[in-house]
Amino acid sequence: MWFHRINNFEKKISLITRDISYGRVLSVNNLIIEATGIYLPVGYFCFVERMYREKLSKVVCKIIGFKEKIIFLIPITSLDGIFPGSKVFSGYHTNHNISTYIKFPFGRQLLGRILDSFGRPLDDLGKIKSKKKSFSFFKSFINPLKRIPITKVLDTGVRAINSLLTVGRGQRMGIFSQPGLGKSMLLGMMSRYTDADVIVVSLVGERGREVKEFIYNVLGVNSLKKSVIIVSPADVSPIFKIQSVQYATSIAEYFCKKNNHVLLIVDSLTRYAMAYREISNAMYEVPVLKGYPASIFSNIPYLIERTGNVNSNGFGSVTSFYTILTEGDEYNDPILDIAKSVLDGHIVLSQILSEEGHYPAIDIEKSISRSMHSIVNNDHYKKSIYLKKLISCHRHHSDLINLGVYVSGNNKLLDEAISVWPILKKFLQQNFLECCTYTQSIIELSKLLKNFNI
Repeated sequence: MWFHRINNFEKKISLITRDISYGRVLSVNNLIIEATGIYLPVGYFCFVERMYREKLSKVVCKIIGFKEKIIFLIPITSLDGIFPGSKVFSGYHTNHNISTYIKFPFGRQLLGRILDSFGRPLDDLGKIKSKKKSFSFFKSFINPLKRIPITKVLDTGVRAINSLLTVGRGQRMGIFSQPGLGKSMLLGMMSRYTDADVIVVSLVGERGREVKEFIYNVLGVNSLKKSVIIVSPADVSPIFKIQSVQYATSIAEYFCKKNNHVLLIVDSLTRYAMAYREISNAMYEVPVLKGYPASIFSNIPYLIERTGNVNSNGFGSVTSFYTILTEGDEYNDPILDIAKSVLDGHIVLSQILSEEGHYPAIDIEKSISRSMHSIVNNDHYKKSIYLKKLISCHRHHSDLINLGVYVSGNNKLLDEAISVWPILKKFLQQNFLECCTYTQSIIELSKLLKNFNI
């Protein structure tokens, strides 16, 4: 319907402009092409003429803004070959099928497939035989009163999360990590063992070498059967990276409306924000903090609020995990701050634990699940709080313990922490191929603290 309305819109514009059937490129600034003579709405695609290998061809561009009669375009590939005065064509004035870029595949045929940001297959499994439909990422306001409360536990298969950072269906969580601390392995564990009907993964800005490794070695063949993978590697246009996250979110919404429990993984939200910043800076939007424009601080909350228990009938949910790269400066990172304020909890990975060979390297002290108190029973909650106290007490007095200065009997809580510390460290560690269910996690937590009066 939207595609037909656009065609009607173009016909009306063509009657107004009469002899003008194409526009012209005025200038190229950084990533942005400035052109005139084309009258199409923001978000639509058109074609720009270029000289490629001594032949004239066309590159697909997306309209991202305009100023008076000048429109701003961003190519989905590269700017190479575009020359002064290049013709700009709308899909209506060419023989190209513009629906390839405004219509995306949705349906169960996507399960087990690896796609790019435009829904085109990257695997060797042939074309996707499903109905294509246009989607607009910016939809109507979601009434917060129609959201179903988080009441059910989501079994992630990871002992430390199930027992101390319990996640509920429809919860939105962040994973804060520096590069190289086992973030991908933790995501792989959750993808393999989480109790979800459908898994949607958006790999944003990943190294090309790691994409195949994550899909086949980390995610695994069995999990891939119920997964949809949207890939936008590090060497693609920033518009690919932004659309990868938006398309993945829309796919998760689609399956949620079909009464499925969906696990959405975005790796990473930081690279999504960086791609957004790259385009905004090219359009001369005023940066406000670390080069990020003000609009990113409304865009990220909007993105996250699209997930959760958005299905009012209560039969479907979207539980989402967003990774945020701290880059070693977790106290001065605007993306981390805005994500922490919007998400329902966060899991922080520790460099110290990673260096010790402690995996998953989850820093229990700094991590929190804000919905845990409302979805677990009172006994489980008390034991998890007490175990956190033991961990915190031991870490704060680690220097005294290592130097041999501490005298037993001065601090009862510390005495208990020292006595249980070797078993506690083993409890928090887990092999990648090991699955620990929620029930099993609670049993092991009770065994760990059976000698304490809680």
